Amino acid sequence: MDEVWSFVKHSANKRWLWIALCRRTRQVVAYIIGDRSEKSCQLLWRAIPDGYKNAHSYSDFWGAYQKVFPKETHRSVGKDSGQTNHVERWNNTLRQWLARYTRKTLSFSKSDDYHAWVTHLFIRKYNLNLSL
Repeated sequence: MDEVWSFVKHSANKRWLWIALCRRTRQVVAYIIGDRSEKSCQLLWRAIPDGYKNAHSYSDFWGAYQKVFPKETHRSVGKDSGQTNHVERWNNTLRQWLARYTRKTLSFSKSDDYHAWVTHLFIRKYNLNLSL
């Protein structure tokens, strides 16, 4: 799991894309767009299909993960562990293909609906491996 930020209308209006990525298939199994709160993490947990909820999961040390994900199957790890490499690589792909997710950019969404739609289409295309 990981989260990546962008913004809508202006840089103070941040939106966080929370991602759950299957390491075996490299596909996004769940995502939500929200803030960086425990509530958003809870929404991500609910969006994960039941078949993945008992699998081992890894994230960074953001506190919301420890509060929401089961201690039996979830581990918080540093980037140097290599356990989050796949999702970090996915974040780079997202940033390369959608300028609105680039850290310093002049590109941004003008509405939350459009931001969510563009993100959804990218994830669908990515999961279908349609020539990214």
